[in-house]
Amino acid sequence: MVNFLLLCHICSSFYKHLIAQPLKCQFVTIKSNLLFIPVQIFVFIVLFVCSYPWETVIKAAMRKYPNPMNPNVVGVDVLDRTLDAEGRLHSHRLLSTEWGLPGIVRAILGTNQTQTYVKEHSIVDPDEKKMELCSTNITLTNLISVDERLLYRPHPENPGVTVLTQEAIITVKGVSLSSYLEGMMVRSMSANARKGWDAIEWIIQNSERENVPL
Repeated sequence: MVNFLLLCHICSSFYKHLIAQPLKCQFVTIKSNLLFIPVQIFVFIVLFVCSYPWETVIKAAMRKYPNPMNPNVVGVDVLDRTLDAEGRLHSHRLLSTEWGLPGIVRAILGTNQTQTYVKEHSIVDPDEKKMELCSTNITLTNLISVDERLLYRPHPENPGVTVLTQEAIITVKGVSLSSYLEGMMVRSMSANARKGWDAIEWIIQNSERENVPL
């Protein structure tokens, strides 16, 4: 638990630095090899800034799949959706995905399985203008765990712009990846993060093009 909290602290420490930058997105990767246990842990952080208001982005995010911009997600089932006493929307979903890791990484991990299932819980707070989404894989957990957190908030200096902060803690169990394979995994995660944001932008732009409100 101490190590996990330390990694979460490392993730959050980058937020002020990232949001101050003029670039649309940045990738920051931190690797922590915990030699006293047979795992490797990677921290993946990405920041996207979109020139759409928070309300528009959230509506698109709730309708993100299925989507041609991110075909890795092949199925979505809503397990539960409730509104709490404070007006926050809670959603539990099950996602079926085609695993985006390269074949050589799957071979080293010792699996040919490509389809995985991910459980996802999101909370939309319209008063605070915050959407937080947490997900984790529920298959292949003996080999790899990917715990992901997405946070959508208005830009602190420009309320008409939305900032998405995406953090992932990736735990690879039982094997030691070479620096080449580590880089391959990071590039794969970066590409998948980009696809997820492209999917949101595609929905917004498609809605504007067809003049259909979200």
